[in-house]
Order: sequence, then structure tokens, then C-alpha cells
Amino acid sequence: MLYTALQSLFSHWRRRPGQLAMLALGLALATALWSGVQAINAEARASYDRAAQTLGQDSLSRLSRADGQPVPLAEFLALRQAGYQVSPVIAGELRTADARLRVQGIDSLTAPAEAQGPALDGDLDLAAFFTAPGILIVSPDTAAGPLPPGLPPLRLSDGMPPGAALTDISTAARLIGQDDPSFLLVAPEQPAGLPPLSDVTDLIVTQPQEASDIGRLTDSFHLNLTAFGLLSFAVGLFIVHAAIGLAFEQRRSSFRTLRAIGLPLRSLLLALAVEIAAIALVSGLVGVVLGYAIAAALMPGVAGTLSGLYGANVPGTLSFDPVWAISALGITLVGAGAAAAQAMLRTARMPILSPAQPRAWAQASARTIRAQGLAAVALLAASGGLILFGTGLLTGFAALAALLVGAALALPVLLTWALKTVETRVHGPFSQWVLADMRQQIPGLSLALMALLLALAANIGVSTMVGSFRATFLGWLDQRLASELYVRANDPTQAGEIAAWLDPRAQAVLPIVSTDLRLFGLPGDVFGMADHATYRDHWPLLDATDDTWDRLFSGEVALVNEQLARREGLRLGDPVMLSEALTLPIGGVYSDYGNPTGQVILGLDLFRASFPAVDVSNFAIRIPPAQAPDLASDLRETFGLPAEAVRNQAQIKRFSIDVFEQTFRVTGALNVLTLGVAGLALLTSLLTLATMRLPQLAPVWAVGLPRRILAGTELARSLVLAALTWLLALPVGVALAWVLLAVVNVEAFGWRLPLQVFPGDWLRLFLLSLLAASLAALLPALRLARIPPARLLQVFAQER
Repeated sequence: MLYTALQSLFSHWRRRPGQLAMLALGLALATALWSGVQAINAEARASYDRAAQTLGQDSLSRLSRADGQPVPLAEFLALRQAGYQVSPVIAGELRTADARLRVQGIDSLTAPAEAQGPALDGDLDLAAFFTAPGILIVSPDTAAGPLPPGLPPLRLSDGMPPGAALTDISTAARLIGQDDPSFLLVAPEQPAGLPPLSDVTDLIVTQPQEASDIGRLTDSFHLNLTAFGLLSFAVGLFIVHAAIGLAFEQRRSSFRTLRAIGLPLRSLLLALAVEIAAIALVSGLVGVVLGYAIAAALMPGVAGTLSGLYGANVPGTLSFDPVWAISALGITLVGAGAAAAQAMLRTARMPILSPAQPRAWAQASARTIRAQGLAAVALLAASGGLILFGTGLLTGFAALAALLVGAALALPVLLTWALKTVETRVHGPFSQWVLADMRQQIPGLSLALMALLLALAANIGVSTMVGSFRATFLGWLDQRLASELYVRANDPTQAGEIAAWLDPRAQAVLPIVSTDLRLFGLPGDVFGMADHATYRDHWPLLDATDDTWDRLFSGEVALVNEQLARREGLRLGDPVMLSEALTLPIGGVYSDYGNPTGQVILGLDLFRASFPAVDVSNFAIRIPPAQAPDLASDLRETFGLPAEAVRNQAQIKRFSIDVFEQTFRVTGALNVLTLGVAGLALLTSLLTLATMRLPQLAPVWAVGLPRRILAGTELARSLVLAALTWLLALPVGVALAWVLLAVVNVEAFGWRLPLQVFPGDWLRLFLLSLLAASLAALLPALRLARIPPARLLQVFAQER
């Protein structure tokens, strides 16, 4: 009996292959967008894991100082003498204007076997590895990319993560300029009888299950991607819900007949579940393939984003992982089940002698509309409450979800109200019929219009956020990049020669000096700033006192960037520990867009006294702008500097803007895909409702209205509904942008931007929405214009 029921159910799809194609396409696209995002996230996290495994950080505990400073060598020697199996590691980053390399040096004589890494095999020249100048073990991708100058010989190993180098601890100490270990690795097995490490040392024991620094920093980015993936998946499910619901309405008489001839309700529901599961499984497999293709296309942009924002080196290629593929199939089955739940419930509650008359799929009653409106008000109020009283990134996304779902539920209510209001102000039977017919069709098109609203709101919100970021970012760059030229020397000796050569030729030669440091337990940077009007007049401060600059250059206070201040809840006057001997109060907070890493600025004299081993190799040069090209050429010729070592302000700005554009390329692509899926949802609803609307259209044709006029009216109806949907999506999108800038962006990246509006972008999106609606309505309108008169006459002969 189950087999017979399945045959009967599948016969519906044989008669309507287009409807089956739309259902399968909706599931495939929803799965593709979701699985593509998961594939990107999985690839990036796998790269982080490979980086952690290089030193066994996934399986070994480590000892470090609470303030993030290097561990004194004497502390390591004392622990070894006491019998503890610990091993020193020196880790740091070599950075130039266009290259960065994370260097990790291990002591092979004391390192546990888990920390030797995949590259320390029997083919390695140990003598060269241990003695100067040493060997750096890197991946082929790292060796092929830009690298800092003055590196030891390279040895290639496929087991190394990108952007990282493994070497002997003495080589790392020389390259980084640090004698004490960054932290100590703890062997998993310790000699018996020793007290716990926490009883004999003040160092902090970090357990291996804790996430890596890069992993913690990038969690917000991956959560953003996941949110976009879920939004795209939800929009795709609108297509599925529409197709399943319409198929239910079209098969009401079949369900009644099957029940009447003795098919149990349980068997009917089981047959429906098997049908949906089979379609979902096949569509999901297609979606996984499409998702892989989408992820492979977006992966280079994601790699650029992670590198530009976080300094996380992730390969720009994608590998297949069965985990995300299986999880994508699982969520496809769950999503299809959720989309079919309403139809299944209505089937279960349908009386066995339910009338066989087809009716519009979602002909909502006034009671349903009122309930939907109340739910929308409740969700919008919840969104406001979360924004006002909630904290954290998840709260921000919850507020966004409540805002979008509430707005979507409110859309049919507002459209019905708007059309009813206009209907009372127009005259003429045809105009009133058109408006009344539009209002009657809103329930059947509500899900498609909701999908369009979500896609439009997401596009408006994200484009407004990106535009606000871009406008603010460009203004900020003009302030930060006030110097006309920026020069990088090859070594400290050459740096001194360049500074002496520039002294009589430039208005000012400002050293740019920095060092890596752990700030509040996470990687950070400390900069030294010279006392000059360039910084006093142009450096953008978000919060400061009147005498901040004087106190900074006298060594009384430090400046911190907005990211560090927000992450740690710091305010003016709060102390910042840079070392055991140096703790300063905060004298100001400065904007630092595009960088979530914590930064601290000291006066140059205090920086040199606190970090004497840090050499100066970069300079900012102040000269009249007209002299910049000639001086840049003279510098390159005199000192044999490569072109990239002498850059003018325009070059630096162009590079920074390129990083910015790369950062939001992924979200822009997802927005376009989401809008395309919404257009397909609208097409699905219009196609499947076209035949069911004949009883409303046939009488109008019978009284003398030509078919071409009816077809034009159908097309105009879709355009009007799309325009109204765009109009309602506009405030939702602006609210979405505000939440992204004021809540999500602050939690995810550590900075807040002012909201700016861009009406030109809104107009382009309005035209795109009209184009999507016209393309979706074109095929149903053409079918109506060419429908045979006999088909319209059949309506009057049928029982309706």
C-alpha cells in the first residue's frame, strides 16, 4: 500500500516537472549557499589547526606569564633543574610593509616528540639547522610568496601551515631579537613524585584544548559568514515551502481519494515524508557540489580578508572535507522537513471527506493576518530589547534575526493595508478589481515577497555598512597617512645611513618603530611615536584629555587603539602593563579601522628605553608634496632600494583600499546570490499560482477584457508588489545597517563607525528588484497572453 501511495504522489511531479524543478532548485541553492560557507569556514579552521599542530599546541599544555611577556630564561632553567620536562619556544612575527612571517623556534633537545612538527624528519641537515645562519622550514606556498629580507636558507615542507616558519630556537632568537622564551611547552608525562607545576611557579598553565590566538581572533569573522549562510539558506527554503504548500493544495483531491479507498493516515504521512526525503537527498547532493564550486570561487577573497584583517595566513585553495558535506546534507533534510511541516500537519488534520475544490495555497483569513501582525510586533519589540539591554555578538545576531523575521511577518499585513487604503481612493470597476485581486493574491505570494524583503534588506544593510566603512576609512587614511613618503631600509646600518642622508633634504624624518607583545594575554603591538606636529595635528583620537600629547611624549601615559579599549573595557586612566617594569595609565584612545589586534603607542624616548633591542628600519618623511617623486627616485638610486621599499602616500592608500575591498568581497557575493534566490522564489510562486488563478481571470476575460491586457496587468501587479516590498525593505535595511555598525561590528571587529546613507545604491537596488520581479512575472504573463480561449471557457464548466 505504501508503494501505491508513493506512485500516486510522484505522479504529481511527473505531470508538473517545472514545479518539481523549482522545488529541487530551491533545496539545491539553499544547500549550496550554506555548504559553501561551511566549506570556507572548515578550510580556514583546518589551517589554524595545522598552525597549532606545528608545535603540538593541540596536544600540549604550555606555561606563560600572565602579562604575556617572555618567560625569564632563569625560570626555565629552574624548572628543568627541579626535574620538570618543559621546553622553551621563541615565537614572533617578522613584518615589513608587504610581507609577514610567523617564526617559531624550538629547542629540539628538550622538546617533546609531539612538538617536533611534521618537518623535522631524517632528511634534515641537523648541523645546518642548529648552527648559524640556520634553516627556516616553510611550506611551498610561503616560499613562493613575499618574505621579509635577510632570512636564513629555506627548506620546503608540505606539513607546514602557510605564513609560518619552524626553526631552531637560537635562529628564532636572532631573527626576532628576543633572548627569553615566549612560553614553555609542557611534556604530557612528567617524572613521578613532582608537585603540580601550579605549586612551584607563578607561570600560567594553558591547557591544550584552548583555542589558538588566531582562532579566537577570527571567530567573529566566521560567525558573520555563518550568519550570512543561514540567511541565504532561509531564503532558499522559502522556495521549498512555496512549492510544497502548493503541491499540497493541488493534491487535496488525491489525498481524499487515497484516504477514502482505505489508505491509513499514518501510511499517507509516511509516503509524504519519504517523498520529501528523496527529493531533499538528491537536491542536497547537487547543492553540495554547487556549494563546493561557490566556496572555491570565494576562497581567495576569504584568504585575503583573513590576511588583511587578522594576519591569518590561509591558503586560497579549497580541499574537500566529508564532514561539512554530510552536515550540509543533514541540514538540508532538516530544512526540507521544516518547510513541509505545515503541509504535513494540514494533511493530518484534513477530514476524510474534505471538499476536493482547489483553493489558493495560502488564502489567509483575517484572523491569520491579525495573528501574524501580532507576532511581527512581538519580534520587533524583542529586537529592540536585545539591542538596548543585551551584550555580546550572539545577542547582536539574535537582534538581527528578530528584526528580519519580524519585518518579514509584518510585510503581508502592511501590503494588505496599503492596497486596501489605495482601493478606497480609486474609482472605476477595473481599477478596483485590480487592487482587490492584488490584495487577494498577497497570501499566495507572501512567502516569495518575504524572501524578496529579506534579500533586499540584507543588501541595503550590508551595502550601507560597507559604504559607511569605506567613506570613514578613506577619511581616516587621509589623517593617518599624513607623511609624503615611507621608506624601509634593509638593515639597521642602512637605516642609519638613510636617516643621515635625509636629514638636510627633508622637513622631518620620523622613525616608525614597533615590537610584538602580548597585551592582556593576546598578541598585540607596541609602537614608538616621535614628538612631531604630524601626529599632534593629524592622528585621530576618539577619547583624550587636553594634555594627552604632552604627557605621551614625556612618558607619562600611553595611547591604546579602539579595539583594545573595547575588548578589555578600558577607559582613560586605566593601567596597561607592558612589562614588569612598565605600567602606564591610558591617556587616549585612537581609531584603528581594519585591525582587531590590540595596539599601544608610547613616546619614542620611552619606547627606546623600554625596548632597546628593537632596531629602526622604517621612516615616514615629511617634504613638500611636489618634491616626493624626485626624492623617492634619489633614495632608490643612492641606496639601491627596491621600488616597494620607497612608497608615497598614494601607494600606501591604494594598498589599504585594496585590502578593504577584499575584506567585503565575500559578503557582497553572498548578497548577490541571496537576491538571485529571492527572485527564483518569486518566479516559483507566480508559476505555480498562474493556473490556480484562472477562476479569477476567466470572468474578467468573459466580459470583454483582452488577454493581452490581463497579461499586462499581471506583469504590472508583480512590479507594484516588488516596488512596495522595496519601499518597506528600505527602513528595515537601514535598521539592519545600524545594528551591524553599532552592535555586531563592535563585537566582531572592535570598532564602531558612523552610519552614512547612500541613496544611489538604494536606487540601483530598486531597479534590480524591479528587474527580478519583471523577469519572474514575464513567463506567467506570456502564458496568460497566449492561453487558448477554450481553456478559459473550461473554467465555467468545472465545479469551482
